[in-house]
Amino acid sequence: MQEENKTALFENIPIPRAVAKLAVPTILSSLVMVIYNLADTYFVGMINDPIQNAAVTLAAPVLLAFNAVNNLFGVGTSSMMSRALGRKDYDTVYKSSAFGFYCALLSGLIFSLACTVFKTPLLRLLGADADTLAATSDYMMWTVNFGAVPAILNVVMAYMVRSEGSSLHASVGTMSGCLLNMILDPVFILPWGLNMGAAGAGLATFLSNCVAFLYFLVLVFVRRKNTFVCILPQKFCLRKEIVLGICGVGIPASIQNLLNVTGMTILNNFTAGFGADAVAAMGITQKINMVPMNIAMGLSQGIMPLVSYNYSSGNHRRMKDTILFTAKVCLGFIVVVVAGYYIGAGPLITMFMDNEVIVAYGSRFLRGFCIGLPFLCMDFLAVGVFQAVGMGKEALLFAIMRKILLEIPAIYILNTLFPLYGLAYTQFTAEVVLAAAAVIVLGRLFKRLEK
Repeated sequence: MQEENKTALFENIPIPRAVAKLAVPTILSSLVMVIYNLADTYFVGMINDPIQNAAVTLAAPVLLAFNAVNNLFGVGTSSMMSRALGRKDYDTVYKSSAFGFYCALLSGLIFSLACTVFKTPLLRLLGADADTLAATSDYMMWTVNFGAVPAILNVVMAYMVRSEGSSLHASVGTMSGCLLNMILDPVFILPWGLNMGAAGAGLATFLSNCVAFLYFLVLVFVRRKNTFVCILPQKFCLRKEIVLGICGVGIPASIQNLLNVTGMTILNNFTAGFGADAVAAMGITQKINMVPMNIAMGLSQGIMPLVSYNYSSGNHRRMKDTILFTAKVCLGFIVVVVAGYYIGAGPLITMFMDNEVIVAYGSRFLRGFCIGLPFLCMDFLAVGVFQAVGMGKEALLFAIMRKILLEIPAIYILNTLFPLYGLAYTQFTAEVVLAAAAVIVLGRLFKRLEK
């Protein structure tokens, strides 16, 4: 009965309903995560201190680096579990989830220790100077030094829960931490509360991630007889096909994220040369731009279990129809958002910091960033499909193309041609090329499956 209930969603429910059931909770979870990231920026911005706001921006690459571990053991394990479910290989499902959990736990501990030992050179690498060093260090103490393990594990466990079709439970766990963070932020950050500034934002994030992780531990315990997610130590093993199956998808996804961190660090360093106001404006712009980005990402990640299952079970027609339906929905939404962002850039920036210089910078940044979103949408969808079906090499190739071949060189070139403001168009430059490549590679995949 358990297997029948789990597989009905993947095999029988009409595609629009199946996509909605899997993707809507994932999108809502992504949106809440974006809002909680915006909450840090918003409440720190209420202090009206560019240094505190710059601290949150400068630390962002390290928090983004958590996703390298999340992708390795979250995306990799989720893909492996869904493909094994499609083959009805339930023993592999259990052992894959245990492998992903304990490897994520160890990686979080190593990450935290490394960032603590090498704190000072890391802060310099991120672009912190004499003005922003102390505030950035205080923010990172809670979010990274203490917070790496719960931050990583709650995301990895959400991926594993989602892999068996329990998208709602995965999203509730993620959103519980995000909502708590938004409640705690003003209390810890603002003068009428604990008046901790950026450090208060970090403490709120740490506590919220602990609560989300605890939710997933309780969920797995309560549903232990009706779930394929297993974290029992005795199920952990280093079976060759499990390690290779997870790492084959997870490592390219992880490298992709590390390249994203590299790109953001370079971008922030270039921006830092123009002062704290420019850094604060770039940080606000990136957070606003993350809203549609995370909706597109949530949609592509939400359908991954459906794509994985039907690819592995041989129902390629259902897999293809799922991808095409998702592409139409995502592109239609993103085009509307781009129009709104381009027209209302100024008021959107003003919502976060009513500073004339920052609004002027941010408005031009946002207009440059947003025009790349439709192309980014196709890139996300293609990479999600590659990860779902085990095409790790293609996912890695796209990551290398995006950052090393396109976006990072564009940062240097466009900043030289159009100082500061050219930085906002680097994403657009890269994603136009990648969107065209995504259509070509997906077309070839469909033709191969038809044969």
